Amino acid sequence: MSRIRIKKITHPFNAVVEVPGSKSVTNRALLLAALSNEECTLNGVLFSDDSRHFITCLLSLGFKMQVNEVERYVTVKGCDGNIPKKEATIDVGSAGTAARFLTSMLALSDGTYTINASEQMKRRPMLPLFEALESLGASFTYLEEKGHLPVKVVGARVGGKIPANKVYIDISKSTQFLSALLMTAPMLQDGLKVQITSKKTSGSYINITMNMMRQFGCEVFHKDSVYDVPADEHYRSSTYQIEPDVSAACYFYGAAAITGGRALVKNVHSNVMQGDMKFLDVLKQLGCAVTEEREGICVTGPYNGEFNGIDIDMNDFSDQTMTLAAIAPFAKTSTTIRNIGHIRLQESDRIKSIVTELTNLGIEVKEYEDRIDITPGKIKPGVVGTHDDHRMAMAFALIGLVVDGIEIDDYECCGKTFENYFQVLDYACRQ
Repeated sequence: MSRIRIKKITHPFNAVVEVPGSKSVTNRALLLAALSNEECTLNGVLFSDDSRHFITCLLSLGFKMQVNEVERYVTVKGCDGNIPKKEATIDVGSAGTAARFLTSMLALSDGTYTINASEQMKRRPMLPLFEALESLGASFTYLEEKGHLPVKVVGARVGGKIPANKVYIDISKSTQFLSALLMTAPMLQDGLKVQITSKKTSGSYINITMNMMRQFGCEVFHKDSVYDVPADEHYRSSTYQIEPDVSAACYFYGAAAITGGRALVKNVHSNVMQGDMKFLDVLKQLGCAVTEEREGICVTGPYNGEFNGIDIDMNDFSDQTMTLAAIAPFAKTSTTIRNIGHIRLQESDRIKSIVTELTNLGIEVKEYEDRIDITPGKIKPGVVGTHDDHRMAMAFALIGLVVDGIEIDDYECCGKTFENYFQVLDYACRQ
C-alpha cells in the first residue's frame, strides 16, 4: 500500500490550478450520449478509475466509441435508447454512478445482462433502485447478497413487453437512484412519472441531471415530489463540453483558507451547475474573499488563516464534508456539520472515517448519526488512513500543508476522480 508525506509550506498558498473534468458530469454525459439518436463528441472528459469503468462497460455492451485520453475527448455513437448487444457482462468497479445509471439502462432494455462490481461497490445500497425497476417490469437475480451487486438482470422490454410508466422510489440513501430513472426514462415508449416517497425529494445532483437532460434535448418536469419525463423524448447532441470538477477545485480553495493564501482554479465560473459551488459560501462564512476573474473563480483566505468555526447543514453538498472537516481543527471555535447521515453509505462510512482520522491526529470529535462536532486543537503528526476513499485522501492532505509530519496512506485511491492530485498539489505549493 502506497504512502506519501505532505510537505508543510512556510508561506501562504498562492497558486493558479487547473482541475480535471467533473466525474458527475462526465458519467452522465457518457450515458446520455449512448442513449442519444446521433454521434456525440464529449470534450473535457475526466479520465479516472470511475469514468474508465463506465467507458469499458459501454464498450462491452457494443457501443461504438472513440476514446482519446491525451486530448480528453470521447465520441459515442448513440443507439437511440437501444443497447447493441442483447447479452453481455459488465463490471462497474467502484463507480456508484456507473452502478446506478447502467443498472437502470439495462433494466429498461430488451436484453439480459450480468453486472459485476468491486467489493466496495457490493456494500453500497442498491435495493430501492432494484425494487423500482422490478415494478417497471425488470427482473433481478442476486448473485451474492440480496439487494446488492452483483446481479443478473432481465430487461423490462424483453419479448416485446411494454414497461409500466409510473414508479415509486425512496431516495434518502442516494439521489443517484432518481437520476438513473430520469436519464433512462426516454427508453420507455410511454415516458415515465416518478413519485418520490422519501422526505428528501430533490438535491443538487438531481438538478445536474435535469439540466443535462435538457441540454441533450430531452424535457423533464418537476413539481413537489413528482418528476415526469413525457413520451417520445429523444436525446440529441453532436458535441458537449464537460465542466471542470468543482469538488476537486474546493481542495485548493481550502488550502487558501487555512494558510491565508490565494487559489485561482481555471475555468470554474459561477454558471457551473455542480452543487459543490455552495462550498464557496461556506468559505465566505470563514472569512474568505471569493471573486470571479476572467480565468476562473479565485478564493483568498482570511488574514493569517485565522477564522471562526461554523454550524452548517451540508446535506446538499456533502462531498465537501471531508474538506471542511480537514479545515475545522484550525478554526478558533468549534464546527458542527449537520444532516450528513447519508455519507455513511458512500465509498466509506465517511462520518466514521472523519472521526477516526481526526481523533488519531489528536482532535476532539463528537460523532452522531447524521452530524459531527469538531473542536479545534493542536494536531499531532501522524498517518492518515484513507479507508479506500478518494475524498478522504485529497481533503486530509490539506492538514499536512500546515502541520509537519502528516502522511497519507494509500494515497493512490484518489485515482477514482483525480489521478495526479498529489502532483498538482505539490506543484501548486511551489508556485
